[in-house]
Amino acid sequence: MVVQTEREPETAGELIRFWRTRRGLSQLALSLDANVSTKHLSFIETGRSSPSRQLLLHLAQHLDLPIAERNRLLLAGGFAPSYLDLPYQGEVMQPLRESLERLLEAHEPNPALIVDGLWNLIESNRAAPLLWDGVDPELLEPPINMLRLGVHPGGLPRISSLTAACNAPLIHRLKRRSREDADPALAELVEEVESYLPGEAPTSPATQPVVSFTLQTPIGEVRLFTVIATLGAPLDVTAANLAIETFLPMDRESAARLAELNPPRSA
Repeated sequence: MVVQTEREPETAGELIRFWRTRRGLSQLALSLDANVSTKHLSFIETGRSSPSRQLLLHLAQHLDLPIAERNRLLLAGGFAPSYLDLPYQGEVMQPLRESLERLLEAHEPNPALIVDGLWNLIESNRAAPLLWDGVDPELLEPPINMLRLGVHPGGLPRISSLTAACNAPLIHRLKRRSREDADPALAELVEEVESYLPGEAPTSPATQPVVSFTLQTPIGEVRLFTVIATLGAPLDVTAANLAIETFLPMDRESAARLAELNPPRSA
């Protein structure tokens, strides 16, 4: 018995059909949304019509494709990609890299770091090592994965009050993104970290505006909450996947301890 597997979409039409189906849209729905005739869209998907570069970008916009997939769609259609895809440490990325490093430094004495699309640590400031001081050394093998560090029993839960359940909203968002972006690597990571989540979500009512956790430090406990930001208008695949996570003090006592742990840099 021969088991047939679904073939990876290769042509521009196949990619349009793949993403239209992924978004749960019929040809009619996409045609109406993108102001393209259903007949023309059908011809594109079946390869009977060769779309222009402008039309591919137009459809990609209405399908809300990640910019890496927009590049792939253009290449499949015989056109040059619209977006850069450069290494973070490359020369062209230097101005962005330096600006983000200044941003991390400006957050001191609060821990702050930059992760990639798979939540691997790329950059961090002087205060960030507080977040892994005392965790299982195996979790610090490069690349350090901050999502895994936040949920693994030997990670942040080992040195703080943070539990896997605290990260459930982020994990569920990333799971949804892995489906929406058809990202198998992210789906694999989410599947791993989901195994650390409790079987049932907590049902107790909220008592504070945001989730916080208490971190054990050499001079006492520090209560923190997190803020996650992304770049507003990236034109590069690597830049589009960056996230800046900052850990801010929940109270004045925590702020004072962070300042004591990380005194100002000397001039």
